[in-house]
Amino acid sequence: MNELNVIVKEMQGVIKKIREEEIERFYSELQNTTRIFVAGEGRSGFMAKAFAMRLMHLGYNVHVIGETVTPSVAKGNCLIAISGSGSTQSVIHQAERSKLAGSKVVCITANEDSSLAQVADTCFVLPAATKKRGENEAESIQPLSSLFDQCLHVFCDAVCLRSSTQGTVSHEEVLARHSNTE
Repeated sequence: MNELNVIVKEMQGVIKKIREEEIERFYSELQNTTRIFVAGEGRSGFMAKAFAMRLMHLGYNVHVIGETVTPSVAKGNCLIAISGSGSTQSVIHQAERSKLAGSKVVCITANEDSSLAQVADTCFVLPAATKKRGENEAESIQPLSSLFDQCLHVFCDAVCLRSSTQGTVSHEEVLARHSNTE
């Protein structure tokens, strides 16, 4: 078995189920907010942080929930809440609190019927395997939510690519926002 080919094949199976319009719809969500916040736990949380980093490179005002320098969520903001299962209690709580503060809540999950999806104003469904192995999730031989997290990363990068090609952000501008402490 060639593990790389297995992973790519599983990802392709999920990605071909995501309509191109979803990328544009997510991109549009990012245009109508003053500040963006991201939230997630575990590997999905790492993917959320990677997304936040790239959004910052593209010039967005973005913050990661739980970091010590994160400001409070307020009206006019957008929280991107990520949970493959849609049942991660801390992410649901953050979504509920953000909504109470007047923020829009966008979720990315594999489960469109989840508690997180019910809280969200907008939901993007990645039908990839999670640790729950729900009936609407693609099958995977990979452990836990690996397939969901891999597809999440590619989905978010596709949104960033749309942002960079729709706007007038040059590679040089993005590079100028990249860490220079190396």
